[in-house]
Amino acid sequence: MQYRTLGRTGVRVSSLALGAMNFGQIGRTTQDEATAIVDAALDAGINVIDTADWYGRGESEEMVGKAIAGRRDDVVLATKAGMPMDDDPNHQGASRRWLVAELDRSLRRLGVDHVDLYQVHRWDPATSDEETLSALTDLQRAGKIRSFGSSTFPAYRIVQAQWAAREHHLSRYVTEQPSYSILQRGVEAHVLPVAEEYGLGVLAWSPLASGWLSGAVREGREVATHRAALLPDRFDLSLPHNRARLDAVERLARVAEEAGLTLIQLALGFVTAHPAVTVAIIGPRTQDHLRTQLAAADTVLPADVLDAIDAIVAPGIDLAPHEKFDTPPALLDPALRRR
Repeated sequence: MQYRTLGRTGVRVSSLALGAMNFGQIGRTTQDEATAIVDAALDAGINVIDTADWYGRGESEEMVGKAIAGRRDDVVLATKAGMPMDDDPNHQGASRRWLVAELDRSLRRLGVDHVDLYQVHRWDPATSDEETLSALTDLQRAGKIRSFGSSTFPAYRIVQAQWAAREHHLSRYVTEQPSYSILQRGVEAHVLPVAEEYGLGVLAWSPLASGWLSGAVREGREVATHRAALLPDRFDLSLPHNRARLDAVERLARVAEEAGLTLIQLALGFVTAHPAVTVAIIGPRTQDHLRTQLAAADTVLPADVLDAIDAIVAPGIDLAPHEKFDTPPALLDPALRRR
């Protein structure tokens, strides 16, 4: 297992992190299965576990807490808040009112007195950077969080938050968690260079592109991934952008085979090869999934393989641009464009 320093925090983290989104109802993973996955991951050298309050409406955090009982000091524990937890309009976002209250609930679910990294799950346009950063700084000073970061922020919001922290003499985001894979390379244009500029640690989520790069989606084979049942449009091969992804996967599979690698090793090795990326977050539902992904822990792609990938999906290109998850609200809501 490779280890890198998480931004400027001084914390050494494994190049693969265990994502816990599939624990519970989302991935239909039981507590016993989740505990076995956590134990196997820690034994293999992974020392980062990433979860969120939104995953199963707290269920994932509860399962992670039970799984790490007795091993808390072995784990760099990360969670997130900000996504809607129910229909109450104040049970979401990045206001002081919500973050302070929700962190206490997350700590209770996890069974710990602090988390190592607390992340704002999405940029909240209704809340000022000063409000959010002030709340997070106070939580840090109270010892409830060691560091804090952002997740899926557009590059200009990452910059704005850094300037707001400086202007108001507050602690700053030290990490960013973007979606990044061979098939979704848009963050290479702005987000990753900005992260490097500000010395942020980067934890890349969905490095296997929701299963597209797991080997489960191939030409002439019925799409049978767990995500396909949850998000059928994302795997509908009659859609042009999905055909483009499938064509790319077929070509990438040949590159992997010629290099003596699995497609998973190629995909994870690509993400961890970027100099801005600290960690690739894997999200196995089973121990078999974990084993195939751990095989990429020490994968280092040579220049010719990286060049071959660039020839299939050009740098900075998203093959499914509508799945970026960081589109400015004004582009999604006509009322915000015309008010």
